[in-house]
Amino acid sequence: MKKGCLITIIIVGFLALVVLGIVLWGTKVYNRMVTMNEGVTSQWGNVETAYQRRSDLIPNFVNTVKGAANFEQTTLTQVIEARSKATSVTIDPTKMTAENMQQFQQAQGQVSSALSRLMVVVEQYPVLKATQNFRDLQVELEGTENRISVERRKFNEVALSYNTYIKRFPQNFLAGMSGFQAKPYFEAVEGAEKAPEVKF
Repeated sequence: MKKGCLITIIIVGFLALVVLGIVLWGTKVYNRMVTMNEGVTSQWGNVETAYQRRSDLIPNFVNTVKGAANFEQTTLTQVIEARSKATSVTIDPTKMTAENMQQFQQAQGQVSSALSRLMVVVEQYPVLKATQNFRDLQVELEGTENRISVERRKFNEVALSYNTYIKRFPQNFLAGMSGFQAKPYFEAVEGAEKAPEVKF
């Protein structure tokens, strides 16, 4: 065998190993991005489920409160309208943007605000607060608000891991070519640094 042929075989073999290494690396990185992206989508489903639970509780809560004599109709109407608007704002997790996340947060924030105002007004109705049905619904709503908070925090954690991974070098090249986009985060609502005072 001639020396030139041997060198050619070594070079071709080396190049084949390099190409194989790149293909294996690319496959591993791509599959990791898919897995992380699916994790973000799954956690988004948990967020939506928590918000849906709150949305499902609101009609029962409003009906319970509505039974109180002379209860302020405008407060109830605000809660119902905020709920209606919030349920109409949805996000496809594969097409999440900062803009549609902000719209979603604003709509859900209006529900939280309307519910807070409702609770303040309820203070004026001690008989209503004393009913078992009201207390049960109140506990369920409080638990749901806690679940929403937990699921939002988990979503941000999963999105952070995903975003960090796809933005790191050299994964960012493959992410860009494959269409993997960074996911937006839940952000604190303006004025959230001051906890609202709601008395039950």
